[in-house]
Amino acid sequence: MGLSNLGIFHTIIGITAIIAAVISYIRFGKINLSHSTGRIYFYTTVVTSLTALGISKHGGFNAGHIFALFIVVLVGIAYLLHLRKQGNTRARFFENFLLSFSFFLSWVPTVNETLTRVPVGHPLAKAPTDPIIAKTLLVIFMLFIAGSVYQFITQRKIKRQSRHNA
Repeated sequence: MGLSNLGIFHTIIGITAIIAAVISYIRFGKINLSHSTGRIYFYTTVVTSLTALGISKHGGFNAGHIFALFIVVLVGIAYLLHLRKQGNTRARFFENFLLSFSFFLSWVPTVNETLTRVPVGHPLAKAPTDPIIAKTLLVIFMLFIAGSVYQFITQRKIKRQSRHNA
């Protein structure tokens, strides 16, 4: 597999971020920054993205680094929106979407790196252009779209309830 110490740390923190996000999705239907799982996702995603900047199979700045920086921007904006007045439902729409989009984007390099390395010696994919990678990412993209629609509908219900109770 040939991972550096930074690569091993990056992978462990990245797996922690994924687990925290999945737990938050299961418990709350979203990455919930008000709960520890959401905060763990936020911090571990930032660390994972920043450590990705020190990792490069091919040397130099590449598309993976752009993904990492973009993900940091997405979770940063989501966090700032989270800090805004909690009753601001428009901010909640964007917060939920940005966190979900960051989670989806995190899967692009994760799937690529995993399928081109595992199992060791006989990886499932030969290169990032292998059809199995595209098909896997398509399934994850469809889950992202379905989850985003679910979150939007749920947030609209919350907005209606808050108007009704006001």
